[in-house]
Amino acid sequence: MAITKAIIPVAGWGTRRLPITKIIEKSMLPVGNRPLVDYSVQELISAGVKDIYMVISNVEPCQVREFYKDNLALNLYLEARGKDDRLKLAKTLPDGVKIHYVSQDPSAKYGTAVPVAMVVEEYGIDEPVFVYMGDDFIWNPGGESAAESLLKAQKSPDESVLLGVTRPESALLNGGALTIENERVTKITEKPRPEEVTGLASVSKYIISPALLKEIVEYVNTHDFGPTDQEYMITDPFETFIEKGGIMRAAKTEGEYLDGGSLEGWVHANNVVCGTLK
Repeated sequence: MAITKAIIPVAGWGTRRLPITKIIEKSMLPVGNRPLVDYSVQELISAGVKDIYMVISNVEPCQVREFYKDNLALNLYLEARGKDDRLKLAKTLPDGVKIHYVSQDPSAKYGTAVPVAMVVEEYGIDEPVFVYMGDDFIWNPGGESAAESLLKAQKSPDESVLLGVTRPESALLNGGALTIENERVTKITEKPRPEEVTGLASVSKYIISPALLKEIVEYVNTHDFGPTDQEYMITDPFETFIEKGGIMRAAKTEGEYLDGGSLEGWVHANNVVCGTLK
């Protein structure tokens, strides 16, 4: 089935990337000639998404919002000089696609489940949606995108799907190790010990079913973690969903997982993208 909605959390201070994130939002850090989050945005649009719910910080000005807004002065400048090729590049959002912005207080509840719950409650979403975190992406030029892989793995609207990548063991230790039985995910081990590494790691690209969306909202609303106690991790309600018999599948990707959240990951992402573009 077609999925036309996506949630992308981009709030947060990006403290791992200080001091540059003091003035540049983490999701807006450049990879090649585009901001980090735009790789996910353009991929989702290509997969048929028409409504993107972007969870942003409540700190102004918001660079993400500015990037996806038409710059009328720039457009007039380019039109006057006949630079039609540049004008196309300046249009960062195609007609027919809308970004809805939801503000999140970075000092309030913290974790990957919180922005998803906020969007679901505010907009009353009750259909399958893509959920992509805003500081990483899958690079697979000329091949199947992460969104296409997720859609291919979903067999009905009641199923949820997460993206799995095969990476070196050192990287797998920092992700969620997946246990799969009969084509279904039965366990997600966060920060696995070396003996728990399965060879397939979960990364932050999902299709989330209506039932799992409700599970995420309930998890955020019924738990009261202190600001320094525990994150509201989206994988916690995933586990509850699986335990209740919900179907979650894993979609494998042939692309390379690129993470801009760390300095090393961001440098590597630029080397991969810019090296491919040459």
